[in-house]
This record gives sequence, structure tokens and C-alpha cells, in this order.
Amino acid sequence: MFDSDHIALAVEWRRDLHRHPELGFQETRTSAMIAGLLSDWGWQVHRGLGGTGVVATMGQGGPSIGLRADIDALPIEEATGLDYASVHAGKMHACGHDGHTAMLLLAARHIAAEGVRNGTVRLIFQPAEENDGGARVMIEDGLFREFPCDTVYGIHNWPGLAPGRLAARDAEMMAAFAVFEIGLEGKGGHAAMPEQSDGVVAAAARIAAAAQELPARRLSPLDPGVVSVTQIHTGSAWNVCPDQATIRGTARWFSAAAGDILETRLTDLARGVAASQGCRATIDYQRRYPATINSAAEAGLARQVGRDMGLDVPDLPPSMASEDFAFMLNETPGAYIWLGAARDGENPGLHSAHFDFNDAILPVGAEFWVRLVQRALG
Repeated sequence: MFDSDHIALAVEWRRDLHRHPELGFQETRTSAMIAGLLSDWGWQVHRGLGGTGVVATMGQGGPSIGLRADIDALPIEEATGLDYASVHAGKMHACGHDGHTAMLLLAARHIAAEGVRNGTVRLIFQPAEENDGGARVMIEDGLFREFPCDTVYGIHNWPGLAPGRLAARDAEMMAAFAVFEIGLEGKGGHAAMPEQSDGVVAAAARIAAAAQELPARRLSPLDPGVVSVTQIHTGSAWNVCPDQATIRGTARWFSAAAGDILETRLTDLARGVAASQGCRATIDYQRRYPATINSAAEAGLARQVGRDMGLDVPDLPPSMASEDFAFMLNETPGAYIWLGAARDGENPGLHSAHFDFNDAILPVGAEFWVRLVQRALG
């Protein structure tokens, strides 16, 4: 479908984006590059939704389909040693959003050359997928009001799948996501006389251990959930019992009931354990992303397009990781798709400082987008 020159161009775009990563809502260079290319190819381009988002339209009337690519990087110091490694300290495309963007651009060029008949195609280049909810912000700014879509689709490269494989479940793909911070306060004192101070460290340790057991004891084994404590900050000296501690972590779930249980039980646990050690606990619990739930019809169409391309389409379990494409699926029927991207030999995972998008799958993802548009618009 794509000649070698076009694929080489897509690799250049991808590596240029990799070299110049930008964090959420700061993707000014990235969005300018995207908008410039799309305008040159004849797309109607709108900028500004979500601050740095880009939406491009081709065609009119008929069914409308949205194709989404995320464009932000992560606050990670790159350790790949590549000749196109990040030139910005502490910023890196460690999740493959540079590849997602290049795939959709390659497809956009082909779609523009062939023209759009019998409907409307929307390309959605979304900022701030990592933690900041750029999809939600674009929607609040009027994404689907100004650019209505009958269906919407997103692709994520998946290093756990070999190239040539594609997955799209009929229901749950990715879990809902919350972050929490538990603050503990009590009386500090000398480590030689612990009975004269409150058990801030003891409370922090017990809360951390018990919190991670909550899903196993409070949720049905048929209703998955995960609580992970990822930070404990306390103390400043060998011989001082501290008067404060902070515990941070994440919770993930699929069903609304499980999400409610985890929040309620974590709050009760923190306050109860703190009180038993003479401390006070405060908890800041923020639900960030809902669960990513595919529509069965749209997931089925994605799988059929994959089979038409000769891809292997396995039935895989969902992931407990999270994705803000969930906000778009809460507004419009659609599907989130994993595209196999594993490398031979060493195969660093997503969010690793050694990760690099597998350029070999650029034409595969772009062809999927083109074929999906053709099938969706008849």
C-alpha cells in the first residue's frame, strides 16, 4: 500500500518527534509539525482544542469516523544511546506516541491522495495522554460538538505482542485509574524513647502493606482490582522518630462497584491504622481515568480489518494499565486496539528509559487506518 519512499518519510517523522519530545499540554513544536503536513496534503486543520491538540477533517456528510493518536512524551531521562535520542533532558518518548503520530500521518497522506467519499474522516492528534487527561480536556473544549464522530478508534503499540498481531476486545481493554496520597501526622521524638512519640513510621509501614492486600480481601476474585503503593516519604535522621509521613500510590479497577470499594476501604484503612498508632491521617484520592471499554460492533470491525490484512487476531485478557482514550469511548462508540510491536532480542517495555518504538510496524498501523476508513465508510 505504501512505497518505500513514503515509509522512509514516516520513519523520518517518527525519529524527528523522538528527538524532540514534549510533555503534556506543551506539544507546541509537535502540533505545528502535524498541522503543517496535514495542511499541505489538503486536510482542513483546526488547532487549539486541549491547547495543543490538532483536529483535521476530510470529506463531508455521511458516516463520520474519528482516528486518534496521542502526541505527548514522558518525564523520563532517555538511556537508549540512539543517534536520534531526545535532545531535551528529562523528557522522552518512552511510550511510542511518536510512532502513533507518524502512523496516522502516513495514513493521512494516503487518504488525502485517494480522497474521501461517502462520509467524513476526522484525525484527532491528542495532547497529554500521560496522567493529565488530554482527551477529557479536548472533549470539554468541544471536540465532539464541533467535530462530531459516529465512531472513534485509537491504536497503541504493544511490545507484549509480536508484530503481525492485533487485539481488540469486545468490552474491557484497560482499567480505570486513581492516584492517592495519604498524609500521617503525630508526635515525634527520640528513637531511644519511642514510647514518648507516636508511631508514624509504624503506621506508614502497616498502611502500605495492608493497602496492597485490599483487592484480595475486599473484591470478588471475578472483579479485578489493584492497589500499588509506590512512594513512602518520612524521616530525616537515624535517631529521630518523625512526626510526619506521606504515602502515595495508585488504584486500578474495571467495575464502578470495585472502584467505590477500593476508595472507601483505603480511606477507612488509613484512618484506622493511624488512630491505632496515635496518629492522624488525611487522604487525597483522585479518580483520573475511567475504564477503557470498547463497543462490541466497532471492536469486531477492527478485528475483521486486521484479519483482512492477514494479521493474527488473538483473544487476549484486558490490561490493568490505563488510557485516557476511555473518555472518548464514554462519548462515542468505538474501539481501542493493541498493535503488536515486540522487537527481537532485547524488548524494553513501555515507560522504560530504554524503550524505542519499532519502526517496522509503521506501515502496518497506517495500512490498518486506511483499511478501517474504507470499511467504515463503505
